[in-house]
Amino acid sequence: MPIGIVAKILRADKHMMERLEARLSAATGKKDVFKKIVVENDALIMERLSTMGVPRDANAKDVYDALISKIESDDNHLFKALKSPNSRLACDCQKVADMAFRVSGKPKGFFMKLDKAKEFLMKEPPRQVMEFLGYSSVESMLAKEDLVEIMCSLRFIEGSDWLNTVFFKQYEKLTPDDFEEREVRVLALNEKWNKATQKFLLKKHHNISHLKELGVVFIIPALLGISGELLRMFSLILHYLNEVPFYSSIFRELGGERKTFTANFTSLLRGDVLEKKIPMENDKSIWLVVQRYLAKDDENDWRLFVPRINPEALHWLRAEEHLASVGDQLNHFSKELAFWKDIDWVGHYFRDESGVEVLVSFDLVDTVMSLVKEKEMVKYLYHQQEALWNKIFIEYFGREKLEEYSRKYLLTGYFEI
Repeated sequence: MPIGIVAKILRADKHMMERLEARLSAATGKKDVFKKIVVENDALIMERLSTMGVPRDANAKDVYDALISKIESDDNHLFKALKSPNSRLACDCQKVADMAFRVSGKPKGFFMKLDKAKEFLMKEPPRQVMEFLGYSSVESMLAKEDLVEIMCSLRFIEGSDWLNTVFFKQYEKLTPDDFEEREVRVLALNEKWNKATQKFLLKKHHNISHLKELGVVFIIPALLGISGELLRMFSLILHYLNEVPFYSSIFRELGGERKTFTANFTSLLRGDVLEKKIPMENDKSIWLVVQRYLAKDDENDWRLFVPRINPEALHWLRAEEHLASVGDQLNHFSKELAFWKDIDWVGHYFRDESGVEVLVSFDLVDTVMSLVKEKEMVKYLYHQQEALWNKIFIEYFGREKLEEYSRKYLLTGYFEI
């Protein structure tokens, strides 16, 4: 039964999914949507397995290994097309960043003015950053250093306690007048920060991060020594180049309500999600809007077992579409990278060597992250599961409505259909 297969992949209650299908069908007039999803899922798996030269009856390890080999092959294509960048060098990382910026359409947004960031630094000097760089005052530091680099460095040098209780406390006084329209900036940090970033890199397992409020995506020049490293770095930059403008569009809308602007703005920066359980059984379908990957922290979080849409999965969907277009601009290997397009939600159960059914995700991010943690035998699945919930919503209401509701109900945390 198609609905049972979808429920199994999502770890959701089958009866809940049956009720959900009935309600959404009544609301839209669309029939057999779950059957359509299962048929499409199977067709995409067959096509991708054929591309990799893997039989449909292969075991889970063979499928997983083929996906890993595909990542490594595409990483090699990208490495050659980008003229063999050295990820330890800021100049090479900047070239990679510039290409990603062009591919993503050079996004713009509504971001905090740089003069305001300077004001915050003057009022609450980042002592550990100043000590690391050898400055005795903020004035002398900003006279010689890049303001944006200093703001980035707060994330990996100053402790989270100081950031949250002291520096970010200043954000509570921001108003819409403290924001302006400008391009997103993607920059590779100077190599001088390398020593200070080691703990950050070990914790994150990647060298890319961002500042939503400033419209900044930054790269820490580093070689982590993991297969598929460049593909992971490039796709993550593309992801943030979609995420940052997404939040910016909400900042801009919030600016029309000055009284609630600050509270809502800081809520978005924290990544707040609905904490309080709400009744799921009524005459309407209730969907959560979850802006984080909750399974990273607790795979049994109650919110993972109910209908939801996830903006993060939407950012990855766009990133994978941009990635598919890169090959045309870089040595014409678009067919190779297009392998990952439209399969973020695809997954299926294959038997392992013991005959036990194991879920294998075909999602690019799950595969890349599994490769990062391969030595620890950790397999990632949650990106695919979140993308599948988005897929269900799209099949009933369309992608434009998914994007609209992701913005409209992000702060509320849920909506009813």
